[in-house]
Amino acid sequence: MQDFKDLDKPHQRRGTRSDMARSCRSIAAEISEPPAQKKRLRYLLPAIALLLAAYPIYSLITSPTPKQKKPAVTASSLSGVDHWSSFKVAAQALPAARLENGNFCATVPGGTVVYAIDERVQQRVEKVMRDMRVPYAALVAMDPRTGKILAAAAHSTVQPGWEARGCYEVYPMASLFKIVTATAALEQRKVSADTQFAYNGKHTSENPKYWFVRPGRHNQQMSLSVAMGKSVNPVFGRLAGDVVGRDPLLTYAQRFGFNQEIFPGTPITPSRAPAPDSVEALMRMGAGLNREVRVSPYHAAAIIATVANGGVMMAPSLAAEVKDAKGVSLFKQQPLPLRRVMTPETASSLARMLSTTVVSGTSRRAFHDRRGRPMFGSLKVAAKTGSIDGKDPSLPSGHYSWFAAYAPMDDPQIAIAALVINENKWRIKATNLGEQAMEAFFK
Repeated sequence: MQDFKDLDKPHQRRGTRSDMARSCRSIAAEISEPPAQKKRLRYLLPAIALLLAAYPIYSLITSPTPKQKKPAVTASSLSGVDHWSSFKVAAQALPAARLENGNFCATVPGGTVVYAIDERVQQRVEKVMRDMRVPYAALVAMDPRTGKILAAAAHSTVQPGWEARGCYEVYPMASLFKIVTATAALEQRKVSADTQFAYNGKHTSENPKYWFVRPGRHNQQMSLSVAMGKSVNPVFGRLAGDVVGRDPLLTYAQRFGFNQEIFPGTPITPSRAPAPDSVEALMRMGAGLNREVRVSPYHAAAIIATVANGGVMMAPSLAAEVKDAKGVSLFKQQPLPLRRVMTPETASSLARMLSTTVVSGTSRRAFHDRRGRPMFGSLKVAAKTGSIDGKDPSLPSGHYSWFAAYAPMDDPQIAIAALVINENKWRIKATNLGEQAMEAFFK
């Protein structure tokens, strides 16, 4: 091949055919091997080819085996299982749980988990979620006196796999936070459930500048009980800004378990309630309009169960029992009180306020037939609804619908928290899902 610098030189005279033939014979003579060398290559080249062909197999045999992930639960870990570690073990195994002799059970490395899940509630909720093809839905039900989890279900037709984390993640709490606002106000003894509260603006208003009372002018008034049932934003916004105050509201949010790891060692994401930086932000927070205030379905169920349990929050228990491979019991659930959040008197007043939600408030239609008759007869239900649009790109987009309730009011046996996230076309409200869970439990 010519060098680039020779491209501009005059071409040399081409040789004749005889010259070219002689040149080729000369080159062939130069590269021809001696007979002995030919003989060696005859054996060497096949040997090299054989080694190259065998190398991939050899590398698989001799290369180090990649480390396998250790199982999340081992037999040795079961020997020291306690309340919180049992929850973690049970949560990991729940997707594989099967009904055996009337109890949901799951096999784990080294043993078996027996759940306290109520078959009727669990299966009814799962069926409703599937039949209604909800974009996203989650429900947790618990015994408010013992903390036993009676149902834990999640479903999504939009994002397969979301179900695995649906009950454990946190979402905008919406008007369920009004429970915290009311608790802080009642505990300060500045108001009662019957206190008439003046306000302005529509019930669903989200702008605090329309809520302020104008002295000497006509203002709307409503008792706190009725305002709770109808979820009136201006009332609870003014209650937070004019009565409770920033620090007391944050104090009671913390007592309810926000901004801390209240369920240690479990997959439940800690709930959060960031401090408001202005009076208007405080009012929006008190009304449940701060989208950064977030709670998980597990924590929401524990909050409503706290009211049902006279102000004492119980630790949720997903495992009723854990046994080893031989069937020997390693752990049996015992009620575990976490803290007293409020006095029994406050819990009683709050229950009265929450009862108006079903009687004349935002969930009346779900709990009454077309003639206005109660669906459950004389059964009294205390409840709170919540509703807010999801705007955070890190969360499922859509309209968030919450329903938290317990019943019966005079002898609480079940507390539930239901969340449904609808897209443009609504499938079902959280209230309807909660009503189905209660119907399955009581009928």
